[in-house]
Amino acid sequence: MSEMMRETQPADLLVRIDPGPRDFAALNEAVRKGSRVANEHLDDDEHLNEVIPKPWGLEYRVFVDDFIDVWNLRINSGESTSMHVHPRKLTYLLCLAGEGVTDTLTGQVPLSAGTILRIGGGAFHSSRSLGPEPLWLIEVEAPRNKFDLIRLRDNYDRQGTAYEQDYTESPDLPAKPISYLPQARLRDRSPGAEFAFSIRAGMDIFYRRQEEDLFHIALGLTGVVTGEIDILVPVRSDVRRPTLDQYYLSIANSA
Repeated sequence: MSEMMRETQPADLLVRIDPGPRDFAALNEAVRKGSRVANEHLDDDEHLNEVIPKPWGLEYRVFVDDFIDVWNLRINSGESTSMHVHPRKLTYLLCLAGEGVTDTLTGQVPLSAGTILRIGGGAFHSSRSLGPEPLWLIEVEAPRNKFDLIRLRDNYDRQGTAYEQDYTESPDLPAKPISYLPQARLRDRSPGAEFAFSIRAGMDIFYRRQEEDLFHIALGLTGVVTGEIDILVPVRSDVRRPTLDQYYLSIANSA
């Protein structure tokens, strides 16, 4: 069975979802039936820098470099993502707003503003919006590879299919290079201006706490290599001190 463990951090609750025997059996069966994962070409696959329409809503890339990939998902009321798996990468799901639940093959975890799920590679999961408003999530993926995906079940008949090729151009919402971070690009807001995204130093976060802040995601290779990405949660009164010389991706409600 999928193993779900609640790990208490100062002023926060992190839920860890790790793969178990049912995940391994389902993954082996999907591969046996022909499902395959692919590899993203870091300097190509330009459609990934646009808005990707989904039958359940939409998603778009917020931040990317050669190692980490961060996406914003809007799951419309009553809709859900497929029951899917990323065999080769670690995923964090951060809830920005709305109410929902993430299902695994053996259970479920409720989602509300401030929730963090750490989903290990090989653990099947599906997220549903349960409230009257959309469920807004941030998806942090490491290592970067959008095509590391196998769909087991899907309400929209996409089971067994690869990641979408369709996209909506977003010329007014470009992902711009960050001069002081190698190969990094940032989109500074959501398409409807619901959320704002910025790169901030830990010292700035520490001395200039902002009421609109929702999450601060530590950037750099340490979290990618160790599989433990540091994420601060001011929306839950997280009192942990940011690393002063570390860069963070800051996610906030639009002022």
